[in-house]
Amino acid sequence: MSVARKILMNTGAQIGAKAVLAFIGFATVRFITNYLEVEGYGYYTGVYDFIAFFGIASDLGLYTIAVREMARDEKNIDKIIGNVLTIRTILVLITMTLAFVSAFFYLPTDSNFFLPGAVAIGATATIFALLTGTVSSVLQVHYKMQYNAFASVVGKIITLAYMVYVIFIWNPGVSEAGFYHLFVAGIVGNIFLFGISLYYAKKFANIRFQLDWKFMKGVIVKSLPYGLALILNNLYFRIGSLMLVRMAGPEQTALYGLPLRVLEAIAILPLYFMNAVLPTLTKTLKEKGQRYKQVIQYSFDALVMGGVAMAVGMSAISYQVIYLLSNEDFLSNPATGFYGADVSLRIVIFALAFSFINTLFGFTLVAIGKQSKLLYVNGTGAILAVILNLFLIPEYGARGAAITDIMVEMFVALGAYLFAKRYLDFKISLKNTFKIIIAATAMGAAVHFAAEPTFNLLGLGNKNILLLIPLGGLVYISLLFIMKVITPDMIAMVRKPKKETPKTESDV
Repeated sequence: MSVARKILMNTGAQIGAKAVLAFIGFATVRFITNYLEVEGYGYYTGVYDFIAFFGIASDLGLYTIAVREMARDEKNIDKIIGNVLTIRTILVLITMTLAFVSAFFYLPTDSNFFLPGAVAIGATATIFALLTGTVSSVLQVHYKMQYNAFASVVGKIITLAYMVYVIFIWNPGVSEAGFYHLFVAGIVGNIFLFGISLYYAKKFANIRFQLDWKFMKGVIVKSLPYGLALILNNLYFRIGSLMLVRMAGPEQTALYGLPLRVLEAIAILPLYFMNAVLPTLTKTLKEKGQRYKQVIQYSFDALVMGGVAMAVGMSAISYQVIYLLSNEDFLSNPATGFYGADVSLRIVIFALAFSFINTLFGFTLVAIGKQSKLLYVNGTGAILAVILNLFLIPEYGARGAAITDIMVEMFVALGAYLFAKRYLDFKISLKNTFKIIIAATAMGAAVHFAAEPTFNLLGLGNKNILLLIPLGGLVYISLLFIMKVITPDMIAMVRKPKKETPKTESDV
């Protein structure tokens, strides 16, 4: 089987599972927004964004570094995963404790809920999620992420089932206890997620805690620059929500947080793809040949193809998406001049296209051992995000935070590209990019003009999204074939196993 096919199958399994997870996630958001309403959901999403900021600190880039090191030294996978697991466990316990303590000083104290208590429960769920990320690195390096995908689906189904029980059976009326149990649901689901992932990962490695201080020190030294860069990346990504909850209140936090949940569901796709590509990119760079250039170009085209389509398509159906995820309180009302979550989504989704590209060059820097350069890019991006939000949030609220996201992602994508270009000889062809933009524009236009006729068709109303998405996908994919962005050779490479021969284009 060609390496390209392995990458696409590995990524495809994760994307397929992600589609299921997205459906479950959207159902979960729908239940929560209607249960807690705007103010309660603002506090809920604020708590999770607060925890996520500390959670990324405990990640420290260990997942990516572990995958890279195991790809380089396949004979010592047991040693690598054992020591990384020890490091991650120590870090996650420290950072989640800090999250709980910090909640008393930062989060609002005048709400109907004791928010530090919610942070404590949510942090416990995060511990299991982060440990899962560690053990799944073994599955990633063996191109077996379908097992982790399966575990993720099971975990989310259990989480959703618990929430449904709380909302409709145990505590139909909103109360402090009901609010807390929405976070408890995450603990239950993530325990299953961790257990299933560990079970399958043990089939490929002897996973146990190890204490090789010299090796652990080396891993920390390698991961620290990238980990700090991830913290800064998380800061500029989360800072809007964290600043809104203090500067504009829970309502504006909800109107921004809901689109952010949509963005998060999609933004994981380039990470799945690049985590699948990373072992191959690392190996081709180690060969000191020219194959890495093909890997980078292939990855760029694939990420642009996905990022631009998601941005344009989601913008065209933003009103319908928010309608399906919440209720009328979250939607814009032109008569009163109220800008709802649909407007925030229409803005912030364009940050996604730049985020896809940013992921490629960030991973490229990791592959060549220059992850420390991301500190400069993400650090400046975080400072820029804080400054822009200070000016835009007081005037525009959730929309201001969304505008900030676009500007910062543009800056970070450009900065990561310039650093990667500085340390690695490669060229990016934009030939397919222009074709992709044309196809995406046509797709957006088709969806826009079909929205009103399908709204009245069979009384669908805003559920016409069920017709608009297939229509947009058909237009987009058809144009990609017509303009030869997707070629028969590309399809054949994926569908038919090819004999692996060193240093041939079929392996890229």
